[in-house]
Parts: sequence; structure tokens; C-alpha cells
Amino acid sequence: MWETLGTVRDLGRLQEIASVLIRYGFGDLVRRIGLADVLERAGRLLHWNDTQQMLRMTAPVRVRRAMEDLGPTFVKLGQVLATRVDLFPPDWIAEFSELQNAVPALPYAQVREQLERDLGAPASEVFAWLDETPMAAASLAQAHRATLHDGTAVVLKIRRPGIREVIEADLRLLARLAEIVEARLPDLQRYRPAEVVQQFQVSLRRELDFAAECRNAERIARNFHGRDDILIPNVHWRWTCESLNVQDFVDGIAGRDLAAVDAAGLDRVALAHRGARIVLKMVLEDGCFHADPHPGNIIYLRDGRIGVIDFGMVGAISEQRRFQVAQLLHGLVSQDPEAVADVLLDWAGGVDVDESRLQQDISTFVDQYRGVPLKDLHMGLMLGNITQLLRQYALTLPADLALMIKTFLTLEGMGRQLDPQFDMASAARPYLERVMWQRYAPAAMFKRGKRSLVGALELMGELPRDVRRLLQMARRGRLQLKVETTALQGFGDQVNRAANRLVVGIVTAALIIGSSIVMHSVGGISSRWLLALGVAGFIGAGFCGIWILFSIWRSGKTP
Repeated sequence: MWETLGTVRDLGRLQEIASVLIRYGFGDLVRRIGLADVLERAGRLLHWNDTQQMLRMTAPVRVRRAMEDLGPTFVKLGQVLATRVDLFPPDWIAEFSELQNAVPALPYAQVREQLERDLGAPASEVFAWLDETPMAAASLAQAHRATLHDGTAVVLKIRRPGIREVIEADLRLLARLAEIVEARLPDLQRYRPAEVVQQFQVSLRRELDFAAECRNAERIARNFHGRDDILIPNVHWRWTCESLNVQDFVDGIAGRDLAAVDAAGLDRVALAHRGARIVLKMVLEDGCFHADPHPGNIIYLRDGRIGVIDFGMVGAISEQRRFQVAQLLHGLVSQDPEAVADVLLDWAGGVDVDESRLQQDISTFVDQYRGVPLKDLHMGLMLGNITQLLRQYALTLPADLALMIKTFLTLEGMGRQLDPQFDMASAARPYLERVMWQRYAPAAMFKRGKRSLVGALELMGELPRDVRRLLQMARRGRLQLKVETTALQGFGDQVNRAANRLVVGIVTAALIIGSSIVMHSVGGISSRWLLALGVAGFIGAGFCGIWILFSIWRSGKTP
């Protein structure tokens, strides 16, 4: 199976991945998935160094350190895994959240050619001033300050040259690796590696497209049109493309610099509540939200507004999903275990789950908050406990909901950094009630009723044609009923394999008996042709016998 990975272009990267995994004590994993064998067959030697020092670290720390060493693709993968609070416990989520994009910047000379190609002109013709020293650098891009000829201060986000080719190679390897992990390591199947990698591929390819990032920013800016509490930088589309983002420079205080916030005389409590209102509107009202609102993407302006940048990771949830989220959070805030259970069972889909036990566990969980004042409820902790319950029942969240819950957790953490008394539940309650009421507002019910009526009329209009086609197929004898039963199909496969072995066994026995008769028939071994025919029969019988033994061994059964 690993031969599909052994292409010439990816062998070098495979060796790097295997070496890093071995360095951090995951040599057994390398062997179990067959990575060591394919590299050794390709002549790439692995250095099985002493990893005792690394083994003293906890597993989450070693995985995080390995991802940092493996480069931008795996750093981004860790950031996506940090959103899957439904799959990983808090200690893993904490380590994944520590993964930072900060890497050494490239010299301006290495990005200049690509920059001017994207601009379509020399940089001196576009900018009156350009700082060749990057203001920040990340795994995918680096940022430079500049000034347009009209005096507008801008920031250039320049994608690293050649980064797409590296990432595409890593994505190919990750897709193959996920398939093999699911097939060979059953104990890791609960983490759904193929699903996570698929989500990651979509997310990373979007993030590589800086023009898509700008479209996300403008979409959210339109949703906040007329609001004076948020600033989203203006995009200069004339020079923006897939690998270059040119937008206004936001002059303010970095979200993580709380000392500067105090020195500027800004009201921390007001900032916490303003930020909460911004994120809650994005998630619960608009359905399009910034999915990575960490302090590095938040800027506090001196006039009290909040600047939001970097829209590479954006989440979107449908109206129906927003209602379910509101129902879940409202059930938690108002201590309604039945509402919480209904939502989780809807999300479970077709997964077989003990509903009565799940409802009992949810009731026990919610009851512990009964009578607790609203201001003392930690919504982040409650959501964390809910996701722990999901892991206990092997339930997973859709990717959009995982992003949303991670956003809520980040929001409450930032709010409490600004204001230790920050009350996320009280801030969210008006939005939750508004979404609940809007769901059953006359206009919304009329819209859903109209949609259902149109669908029913279309179905009735197509019904006569479908019935006519069905009758025509029945008259022509082409009507077939196909029923598939997984259990019976498996049983049929077993019977088929047993029959094949039986037939080969009979043929083997016939060859042995027939060859013996031929070799001892009239003329016996004096006839060279009869001797050759008898020997050929014995050889064929030997091959058949070996095939039967190998087939039985491969199926894990004894003769």
C-alpha cells in the first residue's frame, strides 16, 4: 500500500517526516504504518537515534514539537486540530493552540521578484515608501508596511515563493497517510483522520488564496455596515491577487499587549463586551464569522473601536444550524437538559447511541448548574464539558460547529483576560433569545411554509410522470428490486472464499491421484511423456496446496 507513496518527488519529504517522528519518540508508529520499510527499500536510511530525552515529554508536547519541526503544512494542521474540541481532550487542544506561525522572514530580495510580478510594475511605481524589513512573518506569508503615493498607509501580505508546491506535496502525503492509518491502526480510527485531513485540505487551500481572504473580509464588513464599534481594513483590489494582499494599515494596540491597553486609558470592561457583541453577531445573526479570533488578529484602536484582521479562516453555518446552536446554548444557560439532548441527538445523525443514557448524563451535567447565578456560569467550561460528553459517546461535530465552539472558547478566554468578571452567558443570552424568536417569527414561518409548499407542488407535478415511467418499466420486465444487507453480503463473501478453497482442494487431490496413476500406468516411467505429465501434475498440485495454505493463513485461520 505504501508503494503509492514511493514516488520520486515525495521520497525526500517522506524521509524528513519519518526522521522527525522518530526524533520525538514515534518510531513505533513509523514502523507500524510501513513508512520505514518503503524508505529502506528506496535506499533512504533512517537514523534511529536515542529518544529518551524526548520521551520524558508528554505525548501532546511531543506531537506539537514534531509539527513545528515538520513545517508550515503541519503547523496549519495543528491549528485545525485545535478547533476539534470534539475529538481531542483539553491537554491536546492546549498544545495545538500553542502552535505559532512565527518563522524567520525571508530577505526582501527573495520576495521582490514575485511581488513585482503580482503588482504588474516595479514596487517604486506603486509605493512612495516600502519597508524592506518585514513587520511580521508567518509560515505562509510575511507582511511589509508601505505607503501609497496618495499617502495611504498599507500592509502588504506576500505569500512565500514556492510554498504552494511544498504544501501540495504534504497534502498528498497526508491524504495517503490518513487512509493507511485508518486501515492499519484501529485505535486511531476514533480521531477520524481521513475526515480531519479532508477538512484541513479545504481550509489550507482557501488560506493560500489571499484574494479569497479579502472577499471574506469584505463580506463580514458588509454585515457590519453602519456599526462604529468595529474596523475591518479596506482592501486595495487593484494590486490584490492570489499571492498578494494589499490592505489598509490598522494603527492600534495588539490584542495581547494589555499593558499598552491600560497605558492608553482604554476601558477593558467595555472592550470585552464590545468584542463579545461583535463575535456573537457574526456567529448567531450573520452565520459568517472569523474562525480564528486570537489576540494576534485583534487590534484595539485608541478611539475604543476593535480592529479585526486576517480572515484566512472563516466559518459559515446555515440558518438551521444557527437555530440548533442557539437551542443548545439556550438550554445550557436556562438549565434545560431536554433541549440540549435533542440537539446532540440531531447532530449524532445515524450513529448508534444509547439515547436514554445520553439524556441521563446530560440531565446530571445540567443539574449541577441549577440555581447558579448567570454571571457565575462559565460558558467555555460548559461547552468544554459538552464536547467531553461527545467524545465519551464517540460523537463528532460537523466541521462548521467545531470551528464555532472553538471561537466561543477563544472569545471567553480573551474576555476574561480583559475583564476577570466577564460574563459570557449574560452577553450571549439576548442573542440566543433573539435567534429563538426569529425562528418562529411570522415572516420566518411564512418563508419556511412557502418553501415547503413549493417543494410539495413540484413533487406532485412530477408524480404522474414518475408513476408512468415505473409502470412502463414493469410492463417491459425491467423493474428490479435491489436489497443490500451488509451482514448477508459478508456471509456470502465467506461462503464464496470457502467454496473457492474447496474447489482448489478437490483439484489438488485430483492432480495428485491422476499423476500417480499416469506414472504407474502401462509403460510406467519408461515413457518420457508420461513421466513429464506426471511431474507437471505434482508441481501443479504443489502450487495449489501452497495457495490454499497461504489463503488460510492470510484470513487468520488455522488449517
